[in-house]
Amino acid sequence: MSSAIPEPVTKLAEAFSRLPGVGPKTASRLTYFLLRAPEDYSLSLAAALTDLKALTRFCSVCFNITVDDPCPICISRERDADTIAVIEEPLDLMALERTGIYKGRYHVLHGAISPVSGIGPDDLKIRELVARVENGDTREVIIATNPGMEGDATAMYLQRELAGTGVVVTRLARGLPTGGDLEYVDSVTLMQALEGRSQLA
Repeated sequence: MSSAIPEPVTKLAEAFSRLPGVGPKTASRLTYFLLRAPEDYSLSLAAALTDLKALTRFCSVCFNITVDDPCPICISRERDADTIAVIEEPLDLMALERTGIYKGRYHVLHGAISPVSGIGPDDLKIRELVARVENGDTREVIIATNPGMEGDATAMYLQRELAGTGVVVTRLARGLPTGGDLEYVDSVTLMQALEGRSQLA
């Protein structure tokens, strides 16, 4: 940016531009919005960012984002402890919860297998999932990875890894848009995909 623009302004705009989906123009608009906003607005945003990093962690059981460990879903007696939905990201958990019909527990992989991006099975929480299934009373594992090449590759790998554990492995039914992410799917479509899941051979 121009040397006529103060360094704190350029630093904040550059920080915003590193966020996904935020280009240089949007970063500049956000920065100048905060400059004009009341001071308490900026301070509350800064405090929220600080708390986000200081107070949240990954659940040691399911690897969802949580404040308490284990997370509320993992310790809830109202959840079906013998069913685990395997999802790519924490946002996918929110999508499944919005349907109101899934009452099991979760396992967050934190990504999908993608050789193009250099992400292999060891970069995901797959070993932890297999250990969890082998050491628990899991009856069914629902593979709820996103439809598309990376999600399908991850599902096939998980199916092979879980083959000897004795659990029933199912996958969400199609009807989900190929190449789409669960977080953007409407609740009705997602509910139908949950209800129509099928066992993987």
